[in-house]
Amino acid sequence: MKTLWMSVALLVFPATGMSEVLLIDAVKAEQKSSIPRPQNGDSMVEVEHRFGPPKARQGPVGNPPITRWDYENFSVYFEHDKVLTAVLKRDKVISGR
Repeated sequence: MKTLWMSVALLVFPATGMSEVLLIDAVKAEQKSSIPRPQNGDSMVEVEHRFGPPKARQGPVGNPPITRWDYENFSVYFEHDKVLTAVLKRDKVISGR
């Protein structure tokens, strides 16, 4: 039984370590990206003026209300009418375009 637990531990722990490295690499790639995105605190009006109308609008959901706008390269999350964060779409982070 002890051997079984050791085998499971050896299989599980390296996998979690690798996923953390990939996540860190993805975050670093996003930070270095040259794709312009809205800044935290921008208003919905400012975002739409600068980037045009989104391809899709989701929400608002929850309390406080969170709304998501989807653009070609990124999604923007708003609390009320202010940007919480703008996140690159996964394929844009990996390719860097």
